[in-house]
Amino acid sequence: MADEIAELQSALTDHYRFDREIGRGGMAVAYLAHDVRHDRQVAIKVLSQPRPATADDERFSREIRVAAQLSHPHKAAMIDVTDRPAPPSTVHRLPGTAS
Repeated sequence: MADEIAELQSALTDHYRFDREIGRGGMAVAYLAHDVRHDRQVAIKVLSQPRPATADDERFSREIRVAAQLSHPHKAAMIDVTDRPAPPSTVHRLPGTAS
């Protein structure tokens, strides 16, 4: 886990500082991070496979398109997407935060 965070931190150091893992599922891992550009805490969901299979990559792309259109008080709003050079990831506002 520490290696994963270090690798992601290195790839996204200009924008996010990773703190710790906060969740894990069959397709992705979620991390608590700090958005250094906007000085706020965020959750970053990263595909758990370094090189996702085509089906997983397409599924993640569909999830990004759908999630970007949703707005609900009980859903973490997506605020960024990145695929460089780390695995594809989405950045979400943490529930209960104002920024």
